Amino acid sequence: MDISFLLNGETRTARITDPTQSVLDWLRAQGLTGTKEGCNEGDCGACTVIVTDDSGVRALNACLMMMPQLAGKALRTVEGIASPEGVLHPVQSAMIEHHGSQCGFCTPGIVASLAAAHCNGRTDHDDILAGNLCRCTGYAPIIRAAVAAQDAPVPDWMHDTPPTGLLADLPGGFLPQSADDLAAWYPANPDATLIAGATDVGLWVTKQLRSLPKVAFLGHCTDLQTITETETGYRIGAGVTIAALRAWAEGPHPALASLLRRFASEQVRQAATIGGNIANGSPIGDGPPALIAMGATLTLRRGDTQREIALEDFFLDYRKQDRLPGEFVESVTVPKSAPDLACYKLSKRFDQDISAVCGCFNITRSGSTIESARLAFGGMAGIPKRATEFEAALLGQPFTEETILAALPALDADFAPLSDMRASATYRRETARAMALRYLRDASGEATSVLEVSA
Repeated sequence: MDISFLLNGETRTARITDPTQSVLDWLRAQGLTGTKEGCNEGDCGACTVIVTDDSGVRALNACLMMMPQLAGKALRTVEGIASPEGVLHPVQSAMIEHHGSQCGFCTPGIVASLAAAHCNGRTDHDDILAGNLCRCTGYAPIIRAAVAAQDAPVPDWMHDTPPTGLLADLPGGFLPQSADDLAAWYPANPDATLIAGATDVGLWVTKQLRSLPKVAFLGHCTDLQTITETETGYRIGAGVTIAALRAWAEGPHPALASLLRRFASEQVRQAATIGGNIANGSPIGDGPPALIAMGATLTLRRGDTQREIALEDFFLDYRKQDRLPGEFVESVTVPKSAPDLACYKLSKRFDQDISAVCGCFNITRSGSTIESARLAFGGMAGIPKRATEFEAALLGQPFTEETILAALPALDADFAPLSDMRASATYRRETARAMALRYLRDASGEATSVLEVSA
């Protein structure tokens, strides 16, 4: 199987015998060893590369990206961030001038992240670098370098135009060009693994050493990557990345956007999709609690048949969903507004960490009386789950601290959390209660975020 792509400004054709081979492994086999293997799970950013396609310029983790995902795209490694004549990129010059590197192991990935951000005119450097680990330099000089380079023009050589042409053949796999293509193929191949961003499936290969004999890469299904307005809400395609969803949500759903800012790292958000986050069925996935609290509905498709269910009904038990063989998540629909939504994520690190508890609250009031309540939690059960007993205890009551405190024991009827490496069951119960009180404080206009509170 041959794929065509642009590599550091030059057209390359690569023969791929294993469709799950990582871009990182292929690059290093080609002698492009500036891209490093650190964690090999998308956490450290040492493998960061720059990918350009129709959606723009993105920093991605090469350790999680599989070679067929490069088809028809442009790739730049740290070796191609300077010009062909050796002229340094503004980010590289600034890193030297501001002493942004000591051991240098993670520097190539840091430079790739900053160069991708520079192409896009982004200056939110803390967000950009949250997925790049630096153990020895410290981030102050790196941030100084980012600021120093941010106003420099984008070098001409960084403007990549991806080549045309995709795959000649993909043994053991499929590269659908649309949802219709996928719907026609998947029922006959229900044992296949669907790969969108590979941010989770990639770990099956790199960490669990699993063999995936039959795969389908969904990156070219552009009709799954759109957000469209309907009469009652917004239909979000399953292939919409978390980064694109976050950018869109800043308008109609700022609480969702705020939560997604803490979803993994920039590199993961640029690859991971909302459909994958849902279909994965993880009890600690960050997207489902917010979507459930919003009253989202899910569209599932098998062949020409579509069915719509409430999102909370999709999750049946730990890693078990209401999905038929050969059926896939096509879209999720959310209301046009949810002004009372607030989401709280508790994790050991603020950036790039998995939730111990994620609580999402959507309580509407008529005057001072609670008229409706949709509350959903992640990390409190084997599935993302609504707190139906707690909701019932709130309905018709005044929106006061006394009401919240009186209703809190109902959470024990909703959830029996487990203890694990991230948190104890007792800690989870107590923090879920604290989140409910925090929601009341937020609604009263008090500053509760660690980003807002100061000494």
